[in-house]
Amino acid sequence: MVIQKGKQPQRARLAVAGARNATESVFGASSRADRIGNVLFRSLLLLGMGFALLGMVSIIVWSFVDGAPRLDMNLITAGPSSITPETAGYRTAILGSLYVIGGVILFIVPVGVGAAVYLEEYADQTRWWNRLIEVNIQNLAAVPSIVFGILGLAFIVRGPLDLGFVAAAGSLTLSLLVLPTVILASREAIRAVPPSTRLGSLGLGATQWQTIWHHVLPGALPGIITGVILSVSRAIGEAAPLLLVGAVTFVMFDPSFFEGQFSVLPVQIFNYAGRPQEEFRVLASAGVILMLAVLLVMNSFAIWLRNHYENKNAR
Repeated sequence: MVIQKGKQPQRARLAVAGARNATESVFGASSRADRIGNVLFRSLLLLGMGFALLGMVSIIVWSFVDGAPRLDMNLITAGPSSITPETAGYRTAILGSLYVIGGVILFIVPVGVGAAVYLEEYADQTRWWNRLIEVNIQNLAAVPSIVFGILGLAFIVRGPLDLGFVAAAGSLTLSLLVLPTVILASREAIRAVPPSTRLGSLGLGATQWQTIWHHVLPGALPGIITGVILSVSRAIGEAAPLLLVGAVTFVMFDPSFFEGQFSVLPVQIFNYAGRPQEEFRVLASAGVILMLAVLLVMNSFAIWLRNHYENKNAR
């Protein structure tokens, strides 16, 4: 059978068109279903984000409207009072928070970053104890804060350390609370450093520690700083663990780190919010604004530091 010249390309075009039509008939319905599913899923995400933003903005606006009359210097410089809420403030709670958070930073930075360096650069992943440590760190990051408060009461306030109900005990308890988050964030930042950086340094004769100190840690610094500041931001807002380890709701004198009673901002706000007088509720709203301002400054500082070091490393 002889095929006439010119008919073979025409048959090929017909075959391609038939295959295209068959494909569209088979996959057209599923493609439309996928598009509808994507639209519905995106709508649900936007709806959830809208509800979350609405709740957050409502709380912030309510706090500003309710606490605006007490936004003055007395809010920071005056001590607490159970008689005259018009002149009461948060001085002792602010000092207590500074002591506690300062101790947290001094503990979690060397311990958290050191643990992350060991697990990423030195630990043998085939050893069962290293795998056990990694699993426990991930699990501890999800443990409720009240459990760490019980742990601090049993082993730090009493037990082996026996520090008593002081700011140092609260600082150590919050350090244990946020330490897993610092380790995980630091590990991710160290893991993100390109392997070529390590190989290049080792190839030029540097030791492993010199490579880590001069090349790996500077490259991971933006992520490490961000993880530390976000963890500290979480510690600032914790009240339940500190109530278990001795934070009081009312203290007249300025606290010390190793002796005497102490209070922190969340506990003092809780105390003022629970009183029946309207003036104390206004004072509690002003304290919420103060905490939000501190958290906003810390998170903004974390973003600025991250961008600064990322630009520096890029150069």
